[in-house]
Amino acid sequence: MFETRTVRSYVDDALAPARFALVLIGIFAGIALVLAAVGLYGVISYSVRQRTRELGIRIVLGAGRANVVRMVLGQGLALTLAGVVLGLIGAVTLSRFLSFWLYGVAATDPLTYGAITLLLLLVATAACYVPARRASRAEPAEVLQEVG
Repeated sequence: MFETRTVRSYVDDALAPARFALVLIGIFAGIALVLAAVGLYGVISYSVRQRTRELGIRIVLGAGRANVVRMVLGQGLALTLAGVVLGLIGAVTLSRFLSFWLYGVAATDPLTYGAITLLLLLVATAACYVPARRASRAEPAEVLQEVG
């Protein structure tokens, strides 16, 4: 007997290419998530910078800082929800073409779609929170002085 190996080692060798592909896809998905968070942060931060005068006036007129944070977060999450809805529609539509690659899970697994949606919303909330806090901490007197 030559090259005696366990069945486990044969299975590991057979699954190695698929595992490598899954690790690579996972890395690319993580990079895409980070890029989406940075992009959303940039868009919301730019929007807040453009609206500094308006936000300062709102604070002067009595809007609480929590209201400003809620307003900026709402703007960012509205963009995110629109993207998530369009993404879910695209994913459900295209999942029929990918179903032959899946084993042991349905192409339209609601747990997977729900978990990814929740993850995207959490990342978007974190990305929008920093500009929202910065907007709420703006000193109204300084903002109005810059305008005049």
